[in-house]
Amino acid sequence: MSNARRFTHRTLAAFGFLFSVAVAAEAGPPLICHAFDAGTAPLLTWGRGQGWDTPDRSYDVSRLTSDTVALLTPDAPILARMENLRRATIYAARDKKAAAELMSALMKRAEGGSRDGLAWFDAGYLAESYRQASHIYKWDMLSAAERAKWTLRSEPGGVDGYAMVMKAIAMAGANPEMEFAASLMKEGTVGAEHRRRAVAGARSGSLLAKNLAH
Repeated sequence: MSNARRFTHRTLAAFGFLFSVAVAAEAGPPLICHAFDAGTAPLLTWGRGQGWDTPDRSYDVSRLTSDTVALLTPDAPILARMENLRRATIYAARDKKAAAELMSALMKRAEGGSRDGLAWFDAGYLAESYRQASHIYKWDMLSAAERAKWTLRSEPGGVDGYAMVMKAIAMAGANPEMEFAASLMKEGTVGAEHRRRAVAGARSGSLLAKNLAH
């Protein structure tokens, strides 16, 4: 290949990468910027405003860990877990202590010899939510005032949330809702394959089908 052709290929690849980053930044991290329809399942209190970042400003964040864990019951649907952990992450993003306490609680529950796939799912999903929340700061998606309050500024180190979710899927067997969750953590062919499995397992008219359509 000539030097000119190599330069052209590198240039096109660079533009393609920059375009993909720009699109992702505009759309927002999917675990954070898109609310999930959980039907009538109980959820963390939330504000009435429009958009992804509308928490209840009167909520006592010191209760975040106890309230969140109480909602992550064995019978809580996966979509409710996803929305509760999305909300919890947004609350935690403004309180470093609450963020650390919640992560510690879910990690201990999963790593304490648990054979409960849901415990691994919850811990992994929260870790990946924290990771994507740091991208909101990195991509400068906040106002100056909100940016100053945002404490989730770097990706959680030493934690592979996606691997934990994969472990949960292996323990649970075929689970289209978990596949949907995993699809929002990865891009490219890996994310597409998780989404294919989610679509294949979604019953017509189900909450999963509705969420996949959005």
